[in-house]
Amino acid sequence: MNNHSATRAARLLALADGVERTIQRIGELVAWLALAMVLVTFTVVVLRYVFDLGWIALQESVTYLHGLMFMLAIAYTFGANGHVRVDILYQRWSRRTRAWIDLGGTLLLLLPVCGFILWLGWDYVAESWRVREASREAGGLPGVYLLKTLILVMPALLLAQGLSYALRNALYLAGVDSALPAIEGEAARV
Repeated sequence: MNNHSATRAARLLALADGVERTIQRIGELVAWLALAMVLVTFTVVVLRYVFDLGWIALQESVTYLHGLMFMLAIAYTFGANGHVRVDILYQRWSRRTRAWIDLGGTLLLLLPVCGFILWLGWDYVAESWRVREASREAGGLPGVYLLKTLILVMPALLLAQGLSYALRNALYLAGVDSALPAIEGEAARV
């Protein structure tokens, strides 16, 4: 690899690192929503069964927290290789073969699905914003349109993570071994 190619590869890896750091920070922050969701749920239960009190907005906030947590953590989970995968054959293949599969799967499946969700969700979310959609329940939370915005945020984050992942695999296939992190306990197989 010549000097110009190495410099370009280093810049692309720095870009991928920046995207992944941002998504990792989002994932780490979102993880705290699980605790918030447990605490709010506990509060709802105590208020209802101990004090015979209840507020629709408090109950709906659990749904909001749940939606926020899952929709914002999907890209983080993908970046951390935490999604379900059928590893029967994949784990036995060489690093290069897996890079080809990961690149192909990202380009042919993940990115088009993200684009489709963005395309399909745009009008739906825009209409919700236009009418400033609120809860249908009396006393419910007013910002349903904010929650529905996650329909666009989720694929945008996943698209960014997917592009970073595809870039790393493409660079690895082009001969930049440092593009993909080493896997613990795995012997180097080319």
